[in-house]
This record gives sequence, structure tokens and C-alpha cells, in this order.
Amino acid sequence: MTSTIAPRVRTLVLLLLAATGLLLAGAGPVSAHAALTGSDPRQGAVVDKAPERISLTFSEKVALSDDSLRVLDPKGKRVDSGDPAGTGGTTYAVKLHGGLPDGTYTVTYQVVSEDSHPVAGAYTFSIGAPSKTSVSVDGQTAGGGVVGVLYGFGRYVSYAGFIVLVGGAAFVLGCWRRGTAVRSMQRLVVSGWLALTAATLGLLLVRGSYTGSGKVGDIFDLDLLGQVLQTKTGAALVSRLLLLAAAALFIAVLFGAYDKRDDEEKRDLTFGLAIGGTVVAAGLAASWAMSEHASTGLQPGLAMPVDVLHLLAVAGWLGGLTALLTALYRAPAETPLDAAAVRRFSRLAFGSVLTLVATGIYQSWRQLGSWSAFTGTRYGQLLLVKIGLVMLLVGIAWISRRWTARLADAGVAEADTGTVTEAGKGEGAEEDGAEREHVSTGAGAGASAAATGASGAGAAGGAGPSSSDGSDRSDGSDADSERAAQLARQRAAIDTARRKRERDADPNRSGLRRSVLAEAAVAVALLAVTTMLTSTEPGRTEEQAAAATSSATEDANAAGALTLDMSFDTGGEDGKGVVRIDLDPARPGSNELHVYVLRPNGRAFDIPEVKIAFTLEEQDIGPLPVVPDHISTGHWSASGVQIPMAGDWKVAVTVRTSDIDQATVSKNAQIG
Repeated sequence: MTSTIAPRVRTLVLLLLAATGLLLAGAGPVSAHAALTGSDPRQGAVVDKAPERISLTFSEKVALSDDSLRVLDPKGKRVDSGDPAGTGGTTYAVKLHGGLPDGTYTVTYQVVSEDSHPVAGAYTFSIGAPSKTSVSVDGQTAGGGVVGVLYGFGRYVSYAGFIVLVGGAAFVLGCWRRGTAVRSMQRLVVSGWLALTAATLGLLLVRGSYTGSGKVGDIFDLDLLGQVLQTKTGAALVSRLLLLAAAALFIAVLFGAYDKRDDEEKRDLTFGLAIGGTVVAAGLAASWAMSEHASTGLQPGLAMPVDVLHLLAVAGWLGGLTALLTALYRAPAETPLDAAAVRRFSRLAFGSVLTLVATGIYQSWRQLGSWSAFTGTRYGQLLLVKIGLVMLLVGIAWISRRWTARLADAGVAEADTGTVTEAGKGEGAEEDGAEREHVSTGAGAGASAAATGASGAGAAGGAGPSSSDGSDRSDGSDADSERAAQLARQRAAIDTARRKRERDADPNRSGLRRSVLAEAAVAVALLAVTTMLTSTEPGRTEEQAAAATSSATEDANAAGALTLDMSFDTGGEDGKGVVRIDLDPARPGSNELHVYVLRPNGRAFDIPEVKIAFTLEEQDIGPLPVVPDHISTGHWSASGVQIPMAGDWKVAVTVRTSDIDQATVSKNAQIG
């Protein structure tokens, strides 16, 4: 039965990993964790004279390199001067060349947020009047492409390796110490260590290209590697490698020297391994907490230890679950997984779940900040999916606890039956003893007589044949010993197979296997969602950036300009987005019109055609059509747009995303 189940387990695991890979691959580039909240000049602004510098304001502090901020003229030539620098708080600036001519200029930025994630984007402004530009900003993304996929895969493998390493070791040391001698448990924990070590080394190599050019060829650039080692993330990865060296020593003792000690020495060694293992595991968890979400934002001094507890609880639950599944399917018959070990893990898992709930509530409040962020931000939506998976996992775990209780009750009943049976066998043995002695005495006498006859026959035969028979008997004795040893091995193998069949036929154990396998399947999906959460902009940051943008829009409107945002959906593939209308000065007479088409993630969206129409229904004026000129990726502009009189104008925008897919959206706004 085991040989039939094992391929099914392998197939299920491969399918889950493939689905997880597709999920991660479809996640797209990593979302920014530091958002652009302001700029001077602002996006789409038309200034009378060239500014001396360009300044950008982010939602949190960022790390800059020499090329983090660039300004390009309409021909794509750089016009910034010197290295970018901070001007106080979260604002950063770069100087411009003097005497810049009129036209549309493109500002591009690529920085690293304080929680280690790259941020990139671009926008345009104009001097004097808008003009056509050869600069495309559609590809201004960070953390995408092949390098982004490799980095995301490395993060997933590092989390999985940490969970298997820490959870597997905790299961063996705290729940099933006989597992130190089980080869499958040794392979499980060592594979977790190897996965985490390999992923950490890979992340160190890929990090430079991931936060910079995004080119595969830059992965092995030693200069970039040196720059990475000087960053907070690089220091965290190096610290993780040093702690993994200590973890290797822990594994060697746990699966090597531990099993060779007597009971008293094992107790002392268990205490030492528990303390040392906890310190190493906490250090490994801290290598994430010190460089990612917990290290920035609100209350980092409290958030980092909470994050460490959260990661340790995840490892204790999901890693222990993986070890339990391995023991249920791979433990040898001579070292079976007992019900007491399952009960101990059940208590460990329950404590881990309580810790996850407590730390998860705090982290959710810290990263979201409002109830609306649950449904209004990508982070909140992913968090809802994670909560649903955790609830499903807890439900399946409750079923596993019921199977554990049945298995324990069956074990007690079997032990009682075995005691009665052995007592009955003892009484029967006393009654049959005399009879067996009588039979054996008679048999011994007969054998003695037969031996005497054989001896006489041998003596009559002479000495020569007797010597030859002695040699033959010696060869026969060796052959008999070999056959006896082979027969003993066959009987042992048959006995082992019988015990495995009996163990696999146990309905309680089979039920526990199925429920634990279901838990493991949900855990793989949960780990994928968690990995995506760590690379998604927190809901609090996203809402703060939206509020800042809204405030900037209101300020612009108060100054006389009009800004309208309208969501559209043409119904086709890649047909959703937002169209932004800027009308300046939004008064009767001549106006400057700028149209920006953005994807749902805020990046520039190039589409085939945009048309505008103004209608003043109360005066039966219009529609007045406007066909703006395409300036750059996702940007259209029109000069001299005539608004004949003040009133509540309807602004209609027709957006065409393909040859057949288009939509018209509209809003009313007071002009003049």
C-alpha cells in the first residue's frame, strides 16, 4: 500500500509546486513599498521657465544611486547634473543644466525603499509648451522580467527552506525524539537547510541586478555584489549565511551524536539543543524582520520581535506538519510514529496557531490602518485570501486532532489486549511444559540410539572414508549457515512487510494521513500567498499615497486647474485602466489640455486612440470634440482648447484599446 501511496504524494506535491510557480509567475513585477507622493514640478505641469532642479517626495526614506534620478529632454538626452541627494525628510532632488529649451521633459526614478524593495517610475512636465518626445516610459518598472522571477522564486524557496528546517528540527526534538535515527527525517531537515542556504546565496547574487538594471548578465557582476554587501539587505543575507553555519552544527549533533548517548546524557543534550536551536532559529527569522516590512513604518522596535515570533510560529506549525506527513508515510516499521508523538505535535501546532493569530492581528493593523484597506488595496485583498486559507487549515487541523484521538484510543485498547494475550500464553506454557519435556526426552533417546548405530557403521567402514566425510560435513555446515542467515533475512523482510501492511490497514492512521496531506496542500498555497504579501505594497502606504495624490489634485484645482480621474473598461484583454484629464486654467477661453492613460497599477498605458468631447447640456452647447496629440507613452496633449462660457460641463472621454475594443466614460465638472 505504501508503494501505491508514495507516487500519489509525489504527484500531488509536484502539482502544488507547479500551481504555486504559476501563481508567482502571474504576480507580475514586485509592487512598490515606497510610493511617490509629490514632485516639483508636478506631473503634467507646464512651467514658464526651466527649473533649477527636480525634486521628488516619497512615502518613506529610499536609497539612492548615481543614476536613481534622471531627467531627459524630448530627444532622450540627459539634462540632469550631478548626483541626486536628499533635501530633508523623504524628499530628494537632482540639479538641471541651465538654459533648457522649451518642450516636454521626462523624469525617471529608480530607488530602493527602506524595506528593501525597488521602486521605479516616470512622469513628464513641460517648459513653455508641450512637445512630442521620443522617450518611452511604459517600461519603467522595477523587479520585473527574468531577474524578477528569479528573485521571487529565491524568496519562496528561502521561506520554504526555513520552515522545513526549523519546523522539522522542532518536531524531532520536541515531539518524536526516536526520529533522530529515522533516515527520512534526517533527509527532510537537511533538505531544508540546503534549500535555505542555496536560496540565500542566489538572492545575494541576483540582488544587485534586481534593484538595478534588471539584466541577467549583471547577476555575476562583482561590483554590484560589493554594493549589495554594503546595504541593509546584503548584511541581513550575510548574517543568515553565518547562522546557517551554526545550524549545520546543530543538525550534525541532533542526527549524529544524540542517538549514541544514554538516557541521562540525552536529557542534558536535549536541553542544550533546545536552547541553541531556539537562538539560531530566532536569528534566522530576524534576518527577514530586520530588512523588510517590520523594519520600517510604525513601531519598528515592537514590529520586528513580533515578526520574529510570527515566522517561528509559521515554521513550528507548517514545518512540523511537513515532518508529521513525512513520518506518517516514510517512517520504517521498526520505528513507527506513535500516538504520543502526534499528540505532542498537536499541542505544538495549537500554540503556534494562537501565536499566529495574536501577531497576525497586530501586523494587519500596522500594515493596513483601516477597514477599507482590506478590500480597497491589493495588500488587503491578499491578506483576506491568507486569512481564508488559515481558517481552512485550522478546520482541517481540527479533523486531524480527532483522528489523533482515535489513534491514541486504539493504541491503548491494543496494549490492553496484548497484556491479556501474553498472560494467557504464560499459563498455557506452564501446562504444556511437562508434555514437551516428555516428548523431547523420548526424541533424545531415539536420536542417541540412531547416533550409536551410525557410529558403529562408521567404524566398520575404516578411517579413510571417515576423514573425507568430515570435510564434506564442514562444507555442508558452512552452506547451512549461509542458508540459515539468508532465511533469517527473508523472514525479517516478510515480518517488516507484514507490520507495514498492518500499520497501513489501520483506518485511524489512514484517516490521519489523508487529513495531514490535505493540510500540507493548503500550507503550500498559504506559503505562496505569504510570499506575495511580503512583496506587495502595504495597504497603509498605498492609501497614504492616494491621499497625497488627491491632495495635490485638490491644490491644483484650487489654483485654477481642473483634474478629473475616470476608470474605464473596454471589455477586451488588458482593457482596464484610468484616464486623467488636466485642464488649465479651466476657465472660459483658451485652455491647455493634458490626457494621461494609466494602468490599474498606476503605470503609463499606451493605447491607440483617445478622444475628448465637452458638452454644456443646460445651454445646449456641444459636444465640442477635441483630438489631442500623442506626446509620449500614455500622454496626450492639446493646446488652445476653447471653452465658450462658464458652467457645469460634461467631459466625455472615448478610449480605444484595440481595433474593436473601446469605451466612453464621462464626468461633470464646473469650469469657470
